[in-house]
Amino acid sequence: MDFLLNGFNTLSHGLIGYIVPFLFVLTIVVFFHELGHFLVARWAGVRVLTFSLGFGPELFGFNDRHRTRWKVSAIPLGGYVKFFGDDSEASTPSSDALKAMTEEERKVSFHGKKVGPRAAIVAAGPIANFLLAIVIFAALFTFFGKPNQSARVDQVQEKSAAAAAGFKSGDIVTAIDGSAIENFTDMQRVVSTKAGVPLTFSVKRDDKIVTLKGTPELREIKDAFGNTHKVGVLGITRATTPGDATNEKVNPATAVWLGVKETWFVAKSTVLYIGDVFTRRASADQVGGPIRIAQISGQVATLGLSPLIHLAAVLSVSIGLLNLFPVPLLDGGHLLFYIVEAVRGRPLSERSQEMGFRVGLALVLMLMIFATYNDILHLAGS
Repeated sequence: MDFLLNGFNTLSHGLIGYIVPFLFVLTIVVFFHELGHFLVARWAGVRVLTFSLGFGPELFGFNDRHRTRWKVSAIPLGGYVKFFGDDSEASTPSSDALKAMTEEERKVSFHGKKVGPRAAIVAAGPIANFLLAIVIFAALFTFFGKPNQSARVDQVQEKSAAAAAGFKSGDIVTAIDGSAIENFTDMQRVVSTKAGVPLTFSVKRDDKIVTLKGTPELREIKDAFGNTHKVGVLGITRATTPGDATNEKVNPATAVWLGVKETWFVAKSTVLYIGDVFTRRASADQVGGPIRIAQISGQVATLGLSPLIHLAAVLSVSIGLLNLFPVPLLDGGHLLFYIVEAVRGRPLSERSQEMGFRVGLALVLMLMIFATYNDILHLAGS
């Protein structure tokens, strides 16, 4: 009986601790992504049949005055907007349905629109993700301020990349490869994504600016939750004294600009990591799927609502980028087809599009399987 009770308690903790934060974060990101498609479609005069959070059987929903079915479905791992004339949730065209439409019906169908409006509707989803991230980051900067802690070197580890580069205690890093460094966190984030890449540091030392060259080393480190990450490390530490780390108040305009910069940093870091994976400069074992996201969501939720919302912003950027990949079935694949259509003056044949969507489905499934495999290995090793 005690064994069953302990098992139930563990399961309940898992559901509450991981699943609820995961659904909270994912729902925010997916809702705004699909809302981008929805709003631009309405603006373009396209009739929207369904707005769904999740896939599979409907759990509950309602119809609005435009006859759009808003619903929540059983599998909460995404969502979709289905337009009039779509053959599936992936907005694949139905030639038979298009031929059978009246002129009035074609005017309100997605595939009856010119290539420009269709491209705008498709691109609106990822754009909405980026805008959501900017808004969240800007709100966090507005209400909590900008972290302010100088990039001062307090200790240099022996036989480290920093020691080889000539860093000394008391140095203050002011720029890396010509880009200004305002605080220690900025420096850490740049260095962590540049393992094996030679960097040029501008360092303030005794009221003089000296130039140092160093190459971060790839190391495995553990975060506060015990998760292992492979990042670039210089081998320097920063001692924090009371009152040393502060949050600088910023006005709303500055907060928005900082939100844009933060969104750009997350996007750039993601793209650089993907590039490093393909060039074998980085390992693909850091690629995670729903299980990893759920675990991280649960862990971050223990820190409070603000860190969890920050995670939603980071995830929103990642989903926006993922959807822009030129893979049929994703938004980027649709945009690729529309670019070809604009150049050729006519769309690709129905067979070509069908083959493209099949290849895209296979690639997406392979990525999901690979990410889930990584997630399982990560859980087994933790």
